[in-house]
Amino acid sequence: MDSSGVNSFLKAPAGLDIASEEEYTVQSKLLQDFIEISSIDKSWTFASPSGNGSQCMFAISQPNLMANTKRRSILSSHIIKQSSDSVTFHWAPFPVELNGVSSIIPSPSGSKLLVVRNFENDSPTRFEVWGPSQVEKEFQIPRTIHGSVYCDGWFEGISWNHDETLIAYVAEEPVPSKPTFTRCGYKKSDSADKDVGSWKGQGEWEEDWGESYAGKRQSALFVININSGEVQAVKGIGKSLSVGQVVWAPVAENSDQYLVFVGWPSDTRKLGIKYCYNRPCGLYVVKAPFLKSEAVDSSYSGDNASDGVSVVALTESTGSAFFPRFSPGGKSLVFFSAKTAVESGAHWTTNSLHRIDWPADGKPNQLPKVVEVVPVVMCPEDGCFPGLYCTNILSKPWLSDGCTIIISSVWRSVEAILAINILSGNISRISPSNSNFVWNLLALDGDNIVAVSSSPVDIPQIQYGIRKTSGDATWSWLDISSPGPRCSEKVKSVLEARQFTIMQIPVKDITDKRTKGANNPYEAIFVSSKSQKNNPDPLIVVIHGGPHSVSQSSFSKSLAFLTSLGYSLLIVNYRGSLGFGEEALQSLPGNIGSQDVNDVLAAIDHVIAKGLADPSKIAVVGGSHGGFLTTHLIGQAPDKFAAAAARNPVCNLALMVGTSDIPDWCYAESFGSKGKSLYSDVASPEHLTVFYDKSPISHISKVKTPVIFLLGAKDLRVPVSNGIQYVRALKEKGNVVKLIVFPEDIHPIDRPQSDFESFLNIGVWFKKYCH
Repeated sequence: MDSSGVNSFLKAPAGLDIASEEEYTVQSKLLQDFIEISSIDKSWTFASPSGNGSQCMFAISQPNLMANTKRRSILSSHIIKQSSDSVTFHWAPFPVELNGVSSIIPSPSGSKLLVVRNFENDSPTRFEVWGPSQVEKEFQIPRTIHGSVYCDGWFEGISWNHDETLIAYVAEEPVPSKPTFTRCGYKKSDSADKDVGSWKGQGEWEEDWGESYAGKRQSALFVININSGEVQAVKGIGKSLSVGQVVWAPVAENSDQYLVFVGWPSDTRKLGIKYCYNRPCGLYVVKAPFLKSEAVDSSYSGDNASDGVSVVALTESTGSAFFPRFSPGGKSLVFFSAKTAVESGAHWTTNSLHRIDWPADGKPNQLPKVVEVVPVVMCPEDGCFPGLYCTNILSKPWLSDGCTIIISSVWRSVEAILAINILSGNISRISPSNSNFVWNLLALDGDNIVAVSSSPVDIPQIQYGIRKTSGDATWSWLDISSPGPRCSEKVKSVLEARQFTIMQIPVKDITDKRTKGANNPYEAIFVSSKSQKNNPDPLIVVIHGGPHSVSQSSFSKSLAFLTSLGYSLLIVNYRGSLGFGEEALQSLPGNIGSQDVNDVLAAIDHVIAKGLADPSKIAVVGGSHGGFLTTHLIGQAPDKFAAAAARNPVCNLALMVGTSDIPDWCYAESFGSKGKSLYSDVASPEHLTVFYDKSPISHISKVKTPVIFLLGAKDLRVPVSNGIQYVRALKEKGNVVKLIVFPEDIHPIDRPQSDFESFLNIGVWFKKYCH
């Protein structure tokens, strides 16, 4: 063998030529600078013990590439209000790292802090109750009582009661007993033989909740007494309901304590629930257990309706109810609904907000009157409120008047902070209306707001909103200097040289056959260099997934890295995206692979016509449905793109429908309003033909563009077979293609090392073919 060949093999990793290795070296150093920027995830405020101002805790996360985990910490600050329009944050000198912590939940008074630690394998879950200076209580809950506590942000529900003696929470019910086998065969459960030379069988398979919930079969409701450590399963909830988002109902004198929770019917088929608001759900109320001081049998028995404890349905007429919150005085229970998603089958649509007037005696009524506070907005007027699109809500989202709720909600391509009066339905946009930044609500500090804002070229910045009550209530916003997030001087220099704008893209071929909302302009976020150049920078077109999601004008470390390599970005919110009203959103189901493809092409032509992009230097990147559009584009417009990258893309709906955790998605998006009634786990030959015709693979013979694929081997949403089939077909016809599979990753490919390697390879690929 030629010695030069041996040296080349040793120098360059598999699949990487020598010419690209230097680019890997340069880009990896720059990408690491971006990856190391921390993120602010949550915040809590508390009254200061001294009575001077308030205390605030921030939950901070930062990727730890070497450990392939996220490093989580708490950063504290003392907030001093110096005047009606001035405030100072006094920061702790260093953050405190949280090792092995799954969730932290302060008590209502702020005097206690619950720390939950879920451990792997058969280890018990640990509850710690912290006081101001030390751990005051510690309890270990064995797997025979329940599995891991849900801390995922959707099923998650951990709620202190009013006198801070009980905590209600959602956890995985115990794993059913499995058959035991020995050298003599099956071992009966009542056998007295010792467990020597035996093994556990698998037992009957139970369906889980799909993507990101692998192994999560059944969520159940529990209450722990933090004085005694006793745990009881809440009785009366049958196994036909999976539960989550529990809150304590107001307590009236001489009344029992009740719990309100969200229930998802799961007695037939569990379909993937992550990112899917179209799963029917409702609010239920049940009496909380009385925990006795003597020893109790804490084993979970599943359906306890025979114990005389019944569950009361509160929202049967809505079809969808989630994020329940009681007003401070306990007079009102508000919740959000995605009824239009349940009815249409689209996985996420415009929300509505509802109110139930809670009985003064504290005893819930069967099927109470539900008042619609904020309806679904079908077609917003220019610049007006586009509807509710809410992904989370504070545990205490109320102003002191007891009837105004503060939330963050998508508003076209940005996110805004809104104030909603639940009695009048009046909605105010209280983050600056002239800002194209994204504003995320973190916490309320009395009647003031702690928030964070960012843009594609500005790292997250803490903001403090002060409510002025003279005349009409208005808000002033203050930039708060904080220890984090920070970036390197190199990143700072790169970002200072970039700018962004939000463009209105007119719809081509306006027709009376579509609704008014479907004919309205959509948007694209354009990121570019501030310096004037004779020739525009190469362009990367960025396409979000969903399709009913949205790319916000917020800071993204991966996209900021790509633009720092000398590219402009065109981030397209095609029709069907969130934040533009329900008519625009519902125009896409039934038209995927055509309307969304044409919208992206029209956005590209828009910037080319303005002289902002060189038509010979255009790349495209997208994941999930964004990958569906990426592979569609290189097939339908084969001469348009110099390079492409697809992360877990939908390439063949006919293959996906039989392997995905959301086969109903294939029907809803392919057939539109008819999809829900047509859905079947066994697709007909006629339906498979429609799926194939709407898929990128039907255009594969025309593809010329060099394309890189990034796939997660444990993806349940778009199984890895979808991308591999497409890659093999490209290789068969001699196309330039590269495939990287991440063995332990699911749909988002967001484990730190995988995310890093994914975007490093995309950056090097684009530099090779589009620069």
